[in-house]
Amino acid sequence: MSAPERIPPRSVTTAELLAKGELKVRGQIREASNAVLYCSVSYEGRDAFCVYKPIAGERPLWDFPDGTLAQREVAAYEVSEATGWGLVPPTVLRDGPYGEGMCQLWIEATPEAELLALVDGEEPDDGWKAIGLAEVGEGRTALLVHADDDRLRRLAVLDAVINNADRKGGHLLPAGEGRLYGIDHGVTFNAENKLRTLLWGWAGEPLTAEAVDVLVALRDGLLPGAPLATRLAELITANETDATRARVEELLASGKHPEPGGEWPAIPWPPV
Repeated sequence: MSAPERIPPRSVTTAELLAKGELKVRGQIREASNAVLYCSVSYEGRDAFCVYKPIAGERPLWDFPDGTLAQREVAAYEVSEATGWGLVPPTVLRDGPYGEGMCQLWIEATPEAELLALVDGEEPDDGWKAIGLAEVGEGRTALLVHADDDRLRRLAVLDAVINNADRKGGHLLPAGEGRLYGIDHGVTFNAENKLRTLLWGWAGEPLTAEAVDVLVALRDGLLPGAPLATRLAELITANETDATRARVEELLASGKHPEPGGEWPAIPWPPV
């Protein structure tokens, strides 16, 4: 009699782990403006750390509907995945110890070359892009620059699509294997132009061929009834989805990175 065939254990995906795993609060990230809890999550033998942001802990904002920031974080992840660039850590909407909220895989940042810097002079050195002048005290100013980095350039395109109103330096997480992640996407997808970012270094420059291909794919994915559009309809309003579609069309029509519009502060405060 032959031995019964062994079925290999099923591999738990990161999405399953975040959505179905047991959340245990380990601490609170107090620097955040909303409730941000550092948690462990466990499911069917797989463990990880994550960030849990309960909707109940969201601070009301004058220009975003109450109780929608967690959904916007998930929507940003969905658009990031549709680009194929993987710029946002895996993110789900789920119930937790303090009610429904956003749950995102914790990314352990790794030391590497600086992405932002303050330098003397009016022009950046090779390998850097100028953002603008910043006051550094005692009446002195310095030039704020960011790295001329393909990963940041992709993130600048993503931010333009999702209308990110708060791309600060502290929201950039370099990780292992040369990866770069952007986090904190609660103030995105507003129907009005609210792009505020430190990544203005490519403003007005032609989009890369890679970015154009990604935007064409996004345009198709945002057609009514397409998978991405259907998913976003569960997370943001129809008007906000239409505005996202329009931003993609505008980027393709111009063929350039957007420039500051002037009707909204171009750089978030504080910038880091």
